Amino acid sequence: MSRIDELIAQHCPNGVEFKTLGELLRIKNGKDHKPLGDGDIPVYGSGGIMRYVDTAAAEGPSVLIPRKGSLGNIFYVEGPFWVVDTIFRTEIDLSQVEPKFVYHQLLTMKLGEMNQAGGVPSQTQTVLSSLRIPVPPLEVQREIVRVLDQFTQLEAQLEAELEARRRQYEHYRGTLMLESEDSERVLLGDIAIIGTGSHDTKDAQADGEYTFYARGREPLKLDTFDFDEEAIITAGDGVGVGKVFHFARGKYALHQRAYRIVPQAGVDARFIYHYLIADFSRYLERTSVHASVTSLRRPMFLNYALQLPSLDEQRRIVAILDNFDALVNDLSVGLPAELAARRKQYEYYRDKLLTFEEAAV
Repeated sequence: MSRIDELIAQHCPNGVEFKTLGELLRIKNGKDHKPLGDGDIPVYGSGGIMRYVDTAAAEGPSVLIPRKGSLGNIFYVEGPFWVVDTIFRTEIDLSQVEPKFVYHQLLTMKLGEMNQAGGVPSQTQTVLSSLRIPVPPLEVQREIVRVLDQFTQLEAQLEAELEARRRQYEHYRGTLMLESEDSERVLLGDIAIIGTGSHDTKDAQADGEYTFYARGREPLKLDTFDFDEEAIITAGDGVGVGKVFHFARGKYALHQRAYRIVPQAGVDARFIYHYLIADFSRYLERTSVHASVTSLRRPMFLNYALQLPSLDEQRRIVAILDNFDALVNDLSVGLPAELAARRKQYEYYRDKLLTFEEAAV
């Protein structure tokens, strides 16, 4: 930080010149046709890398800015790439500005809130070109980029480690749950109560006292509860069918098209929770005549077969998997917590370093 302060004092003690993006770079449309081939050149859309091809549409360095869709996503690319028509690419005047400086600066500008249309979120070249950013001397820009890149590199390392741990978690979950020795093959309907709730999504209350499990990934709230128990909750229809499971402990409310699975005495509810996550979607693929299942019926749960070891073995497996689960999913501990802390640290220093007093004209 002191090095940046020294450079600012040396090169721009009286403030920094501000310029529009249109003065610093050219904004170019993406391609309106699909790239061909299968290579190592990334194809970017507004959501990120879509696939890889063997033909490039442009060469970096470039900052990519969504035109439609997820407007807050900003990408920086160094080498060859392809962009589809939902995202702009930029040709940057390197004599005035460092591309990575533009990238970090745009991340501070809340482009996701600058929707220029009433339907699908969209952005225009005219609006983007008129945005003003500070342009300190190149030496100052390079030092700021160097500092901020240290944060983003650390984030990337943590993200890679987190992804590796998630794969490891999935491997152990499958191995421990599905290949357990000395287990008995049972039907879920013989070891658990299975039923639905009575509420509709419109019943939800933002300030409700109890968790309300509907059909989405994120639970809602309600002022009344239906059950007080340990249960596995999953959607009866929608995009999360067979893939999204919640573990309820205590009082909760339930949607009329969401299922509760309550294991009987002698069965560890967390064991069934991990087992369903590991295997239920594969069960649906095996038993359905369609490529995907859009809704579930009670018999699908009743007739689901699983391997059930002794209660002591169930608890041993649960202890291992719960530790993995906390490591890769719990936002208050483990890698997710460390990654969240590093992102906040990056955002703090980014906003601090990229805030300049404008020089008098």
